Amino acid sequence: MNTLRTELIVCGCLLAAVLAGARLRRLLPDHHLSADSRDAVKLAMGLVATMTALVLGLLVSSAKGTFDTERNEVVQMGAKVAFLDRVLVLYGSDATEIRAQLRSAVTGWVRHMWSADTGAPPEVQPAHERGDALYTAIQNLSPRDDAQRGLKAQASSIAVELGQFQMLLVAQGRSSISKPLLTAMVCWLAVIFLGFSLLAPPNATAIVALFASVFSVAVAVFLILELDQPLSGFIRLSSAPILSALNPITK
Repeated sequence: MNTLRTELIVCGCLLAAVLAGARLRRLLPDHHLSADSRDAVKLAMGLVATMTALVLGLLVSSAKGTFDTERNEVVQMGAKVAFLDRVLVLYGSDATEIRAQLRSAVTGWVRHMWSADTGAPPEVQPAHERGDALYTAIQNLSPRDDAQRGLKAQASSIAVELGQFQMLLVAQGRSSISKPLLTAMVCWLAVIFLGFSLLAPPNATAIVALFASVFSVAVAVFLILELDQPLSGFIRLSSAPILSALNPITK
């Protein structure tokens, strides 16, 4: 989902609702804007505003949950990369080349997922091929004693977990925001702003207040959509937990 385009659509719909309300206010006869009519409109707007607040809360909760989940996965992945390197160090000199493969595999994956952070273009070779090569190299180790056999088993297990985290992050790349739910919320917001514009006095202060409200709501929707896509956009997860895990591998 393109967050910037969605925000512009939302902003355009709400501005159209404000302008439609102002136009409708000039066309309606005076008795349609009586005190009783205003009270009825305010009651209807209150009901719609309550439903909108509930849906908005659901969207915020969903987007924040997605952001926190992927952040925890990135942190865990960085920790497992560092731990796998320590296991390979304990294994001995036979695993030196595998440590270099680990750095290459993780660096390539980070470039693929965070190309804007690293300043490098995405890798041409798929990241999963490097991961497969790393796992195969670990399996090809020839332990000489029980300690190395245990370290090999531990390294294989961590490599599998790293592959699972990688595939999980890729699978979570799609937006979890329900489009029907988002559409319903925008429609209800349009109704609310139509009512605001209908009841607002035709002066510059009221118009500026309405436009400022439209902008604020559009920014809120933009932030929700950005939180729902943590690996892309303006609000993105940092690759620092994984990159910092690579530093000891060069030593």
